[in-house]
Amino acid sequence: MRRVLWLICGVLLSFHVNAVEVAGIGMADSVKVAGADLQLNGTGVRTKFFFKVYVAGLYLVQKQSVADTVIADGQVHRVALHMMRDMSSAKLLEAFNEAIRENHTPEELSAMSVQLSMLTQIFNTVKEVKTGDLITLDYMPGAGTRISLNAVTQGVIPGPTFNRALLKIWLGNKPVQEDLKKGLLGG
Repeated sequence: MRRVLWLICGVLLSFHVNAVEVAGIGMADSVKVAGADLQLNGTGVRTKFFFKVYVAGLYLVQKQSVADTVIADGQVHRVALHMMRDMSSAKLLEAFNEAIRENHTPEELSAMSVQLSMLTQIFNTVKEVKTGDLITLDYMPGAGTRISLNAVTQGVIPGPTFNRALLKIWLGNKPVQEDLKKGLLGG
């Protein structure tokens, strides 16, 4: 009987740690970034030609359902990308850059040229991501956006403008995928 009770407790505790499962990926219901407690705002799966590319999670200080509010918010937040397929970093960078271009004017892109160059350098260093890898994009006010692969920092890109550009990949007026945008906003 004791063994059964311990088993039930273990199952309940593990459910609390990964409260949401998306496409077989357990998403923590909360994370700590730069001393801030963040909660899972929403999740979704990025697909391309019927292939699952990654499961995305958006972590915020407090839940939000309006994209413009999330993009304008200057607080700590995280976008987590759990890779579901192997991919060269060049291909992933191309997808990021295309989505950033779709959501910005040429003048806005020009103003971010240094940050976009830094992003390219980070992706060129990584070379490729594999199924099961975790990419985190942590915004820390005053420091910038920390890009990590499997909890190893690859670089920090300064400025809130650049971070807003990254958020627009998923939450902008022309997101990479409408249902992913809806999912990240808790829909």
